[in-house]
Amino acid sequence: MGLPSGIHSGFARKSKCNQPAALPMQHADVSRKVGICSRKSLRTPGQPTRHHLKVHMSGQWKPSVTVAAIVEHEGRYLLVEELTTDGIKFNQPAGHLDPGESPVTGAIREAREESAWELDPVGLLGIYMSRYRSSRTGEDVTYLRFAFACRALHEHVGQALDDGIIRAHWLTYEEVKACEDNHRSPLVMRCIEDHRAWKRRERPLTPLDQVYTHESVIDGPQ
Repeated sequence: MGLPSGIHSGFARKSKCNQPAALPMQHADVSRKVGICSRKSLRTPGQPTRHHLKVHMSGQWKPSVTVAAIVEHEGRYLLVEELTTDGIKFNQPAGHLDPGESPVTGAIREAREESAWELDPVGLLGIYMSRYRSSRTGEDVTYLRFAFACRALHEHVGQALDDGIIRAHWLTYEEVKACEDNHRSPLVMRCIEDHRAWKRRERPLTPLDQVYTHESVIDGPQ
């Protein structure tokens, strides 16, 4: 399966990943809002203070749950170029888990919305955590990412991409590595390294049936 003309192989002429781009004013609010940021300290005696951790209205800290699709085809990885509050960044197709969906269906949805590609998840690559602070807003969020190894099926040619997504790219490992300073998070490279290890048979995937979602998530509590 070759790469269709609608998806860029390598970097587009206007995408210079080694030159971080400033965020235009009209795109200053394109990233998703991810809860409530509080300056309240969440610590017990003897623990260091954690400044600016995101706290829900209940006062209990919780991470933001995200899903991501890790896709490789003929030595190239599917990444999206997107506008964020910190400028133009590169990421796997990924986003927040929506109410009423399982992590697997969430990863399929995010990939379709952000890259216009239909994917087939083959296993859970891993569960990852990272912490992020926006250089513009100061917002401090911890992300919990469910990353799925996926197989590319077909592209929805002509489909409009999600808000904030500039374009999708198929990049070589070397191109992804060269752009590391402009990754959305350190998990982008870590997931690709783990995917490469799986392809070398150095680590297994977790079967999808072990990522269990109770029917109450979809149907609602009884």
